[in-house]
Amino acid sequence: MQGLSLIAPAKINLYLEIIGARDDGYHELAMVMQSIDLADQIDIRANGTEHINVQCDNLAVPDDKTNLAYRAAELMKNTFPEDFTKFGGVDIKIHKHIPIAAGLAGGSTNAAAVLVGIDLLWKLGLTKIEIEELGATLGSDIPFCVAGGTAIATGRGEQLAEILGLDNIYIVLGKHRSLSVSTPWAYKTYRATYGDTYPQDKHSLEARASAVHSAPMIKAIVHKNAVEISQQLHNDLEKVVLPEFPKVLELRQAFAQAGALGTMMSGSGPSVFGICESFEHAETVKQQVRSLIPDEDLELFTTQTISQGIHLK
Repeated sequence: MQGLSLIAPAKINLYLEIIGARDDGYHELAMVMQSIDLADQIDIRANGTEHINVQCDNLAVPDDKTNLAYRAAELMKNTFPEDFTKFGGVDIKIHKHIPIAAGLAGGSTNAAAVLVGIDLLWKLGLTKIEIEELGATLGSDIPFCVAGGTAIATGRGEQLAEILGLDNIYIVLGKHRSLSVSTPWAYKTYRATYGDTYPQDKHSLEARASAVHSAPMIKAIVHKNAVEISQQLHNDLEKVVLPEFPKVLELRQAFAQAGALGTMMSGSGPSVFGICESFEHAETVKQQVRSLIPDEDLELFTTQTISQGIHLK
């Protein structure tokens, strides 16, 4: 096998609760993550050298060691040196469709695709859990991106409990190209503003995190009811991002005015999504949002939930 192509889906958060502070400096989180069919394509080819090369058709994406895809390949090289010696380096081509710096795990899903791709290319035979554990050393979202679908994520986001897949819920997604929100800034600001509400002991942290497993959102997902899911959308980071970034607030309000069943910012933003009843409803909502915000900087996508993560093209 000299090369292969993989599909790397984006993800949204249907639920994001900040439970409190962890001893390692991160936040204890309780989230429901969902894959969508808006995806990048990752081509991986053996190049017969000792080098890792990354190229992307979007010039805003770095091609050096700051790229998570590069770091994923480097991790495989360092973890499996004998296999690297045997098979050599790789050329990685990223065909970018997921908006950049959007809170949609674009970089993380690219890294997950590289881990899966090199496992196949080098015939390592790693299990999904082994690949997820490798990914967790690079970033909290990467383990989810490997398997995708629908999952409860706790810890700093890397501890996963899969839920029955949620397919064919239509979504409209919006993101201003030139707008980005720093994830570290969002969490730091939340801590500064709401840190006095955090549980003060480990037992309380764990109890609050485990409560999401029986929350109304999970029941709505099990029922595959778009209306119920829309009613349970929750993102604590909206409390600090929306006041600071009026364009994100404006976009959220536009989705509501356009008739989405429910709308919310994904992750730390600045992407906003609206849940819809059908493809036709989604197209209508997209047109309405476009008329409400006739800004050429605003990208809008019609997409849907899917029950898989990284997979071969």
